[in-house]
Amino acid sequence: MSTSSFASERLCVLENFGTDPGLLSADTYIPESFPKNGPLVVVLHGSTQSPESYDIGTGWSTLADECAIALLFPGQRRANNLIGSFNWFETGDSQRGVGEPLSIRHMIKQVVDGHAIDPSRIFITGMSSGGAMTSVMLATYPEVFAGGAIIAGLPYHSATNIMEALVRMNGYGSPSDRQLDALVRDATTFTGPWPTISVWHGDSDTTVDNSNASSIVRQWQKIHKVEGPPTHVEMVDGYPREVWCDADGRVVIEYYIIGDMGHGTPISADGDKGLGKEGKYMLEVGISSTRLIADFWGLTQSA
Repeated sequence: MSTSSFASERLCVLENFGTDPGLLSADTYIPESFPKNGPLVVVLHGSTQSPESYDIGTGWSTLADECAIALLFPGQRRANNLIGSFNWFETGDSQRGVGEPLSIRHMIKQVVDGHAIDPSRIFITGMSSGGAMTSVMLATYPEVFAGGAIIAGLPYHSATNIMEALVRMNGYGSPSDRQLDALVRDATTFTGPWPTISVWHGDSDTTVDNSNASSIVRQWQKIHKVEGPPTHVEMVDGYPREVWCDADGRVVIEYYIIGDMGHGTPISADGDKGLGKEGKYMLEVGISSTRLIADFWGLTQSA
């Protein structure tokens, strides 16, 4: 059996998830071991990818079996974007109550209602355009998510059209820190508690400049009231992890910059704890973003 057909058999199409103004597709993976009041992770693929290919690369459904996690995979249609990118930079697809964000919100509600998901344990992650759309969802529906992980993405509302998006991807013209904070605060009337934020980026990314990662961190620092240098830095699987803790000592932001890595999702496919499969934009660098993100969210089984 090919890996693509294997993935297709693992993921199930989600039908009838409410209005779909963004004209997206939706797939789910619910492990047999999934308990009532279990967690949900929303997984957003990158450009040129599909939900199935991103699942193969990241290993999310394998981890879901291991840790009893429900998964939702929103999918872009080529009719909406020629390279299959989420339209994170379009005004009609980057605000609450419209377009792709509303489609994803309706998908989440359908899965939550249909599988008795714990509403306090809903998380979202994505890479590249999926990472940028993760920023959109965290800003426009912050009350829905306990946490989000943005991989090779961009800060919320840093661009409002395709030309601005290309400039921002190249690392130019990002909003000021004051603007970054205001963009999230002005997206809703929400006042907290805010979702925790995990940021991942390769320091050799020539598709989305890694200055965008530090902008994402700064966008959320003031919101979480953790401005300034990290609370502490540690090494994880050979790479630095910077963390910011709130007044209660809880880690609210973590930031991994992966040395010598280009554009993609960092994976570690080998060994007993290996997940995913190396491929285009699925980069074998000896650290599993999938497993560590799930661990950050408290979803992995303790050893």
